[in-house]
Amino acid sequence: MPAVFVSEIEEITRTALVAHGASASVAAEMARAVAWAEARNNRICGLYYVESYCQQLHSGRVDGTVTPVVTRPLASRVEVDAGNGFAQPAFATALEQAIDAAKETGTATVAIHHAHTCTALGYFTEKAALKGMIAIGMTNASPIVAPPGGKTRVIGTNPMSFAVPDGKGGVAMAFDQSTTSVALGRITMAKAAGEAIPEGWAVDANGTPTTDPDAALKGSLTSLGGLEQGYKGWGLGLMVELLASGMTGGLASRDVKPLKAPTGAPHGLGQFFMLIDPSASAAFYDRLAALSAAASEDEGTRMPGQNKRLQDPVEVPEALWDLMLSLTDGPAHADV
Repeated sequence: MPAVFVSEIEEITRTALVAHGASASVAAEMARAVAWAEARNNRICGLYYVESYCQQLHSGRVDGTVTPVVTRPLASRVEVDAGNGFAQPAFATALEQAIDAAKETGTATVAIHHAHTCTALGYFTEKAALKGMIAIGMTNASPIVAPPGGKTRVIGTNPMSFAVPDGKGGVAMAFDQSTTSVALGRITMAKAAGEAIPEGWAVDANGTPTTDPDAALKGSLTSLGGLEQGYKGWGLGLMVELLASGMTGGLASRDVKPLKAPTGAPHGLGQFFMLIDPSASAAFYDRLAALSAAASEDEGTRMPGQNKRLQDPVEVPEALWDLMLSLTDGPAHADV
């Protein structure tokens, strides 16, 4: 496998997106998000997604040139119309205004609508934490989850993310996870590799537990907690659904078309964020320090995201890197 520096991943992604119709500024922000994911071994949200971005830029399913429109209808609410463009530049455009709102009111929400899938939510919440805000992020997705005991898909993997500043310009804690037992990409990657999946990840179209990734993709993923206690993740998934669609005006999961389909209607997704100013409480950083010390007291334990070693260079499968090279030539030279 080629070992590729993160800076090279960022550059080749930027070049590929521009070649397929993205503006320089949009491509740059998306390339930073892809490189961020690859450095954290989040392959599902990194280079794995770039071909889809290029296909959808070329077909017009996503607008790579739009300028997001930011408004502040309430003192504590910032709204962003992504204009059927990518979510990352929409959030970046609104972030400073959202931070101002959080500092004024203590807590502010950011409601993005008419957006493309945001892939790694942690990229967004970390941005806010690095600027001193506690950040919570949520989004929904195309339907792949049935209620526990059922077989009719109602919601998506519906991830959520949480990031906390350390008070010194860094991040003290961060996690980004779906509300299902596993991310959908893990199933699709298992299918591509011809591998079985662990029991408990999914059920087939009849609601029967399966280890066949193809049957899982035709059926439903289990909510966090698996077959026995999936009601716990189901509740979280419904919470994300209501906030990500109801508080943004984005599509409900049941109306979202397959996210990686090259053509079709824009995703129409909503992303919902809460920014909290920790300085509103004099006790926050004392409590954070005490909790961090307790969480790392035993050998090998830590707060989520703490002391995480970033990869640079990154090992990239040769076929994937070859695909990236072809994408830089634009749609006339690639299978898009």
